[in-house]
Amino acid sequence: MKLTEKMSYLQGLLDGLEIDNSTKEGKALLQMSDVMSELVAYVEDLQSQVDELTELCDILDQDLGQVEEDIYDEDCDLEDCDECLEDEEDYDFDEDEELYEITCPSCGDTILIDEGMIEEGSINCPNCNELLEFDCDDLTIEDFEEAAEASETEKE
Repeated sequence: MKLTEKMSYLQGLLDGLEIDNSTKEGKALLQMSDVMSELVAYVEDLQSQVDELTELCDILDQDLGQVEEDIYDEDCDLEDCDECLEDEEDYDFDEDEELYEITCPSCGDTILIDEGMIEEGSINCPNCNELLEFDCDDLTIEDFEEAAEASETEKE
């Protein structure tokens, strides 16, 4: 039996007793019945809110699980995920996406980046963890392509 059903049953019993509300005992019993009815309504309201929040938490948990699957490698432990994300060898580049080489000014390491990394504005060097910032406000992807072509021409 639900709480509301139990309260309705109790209310029916009290009504059947034909309690005289002119006596102190009658007034007390009827007042207790009213307070209990309000408490039951309040508890039912809280329960519906808890149910709704539980449902929302389950949805968020599923969405977060999907985000974790999208971002982290299957072999990546949650404790080591920062290393997985920073290590360019574990980064999944799209096959169709253009890659650009940059050289870290601190350690001299050559790093491959894609358009998404450029648009973010900065990355940490996977070798020395130096913050490498890109000022792309006035530049386009074509500017990076031209710089990459010029760099290849200099190597030849």
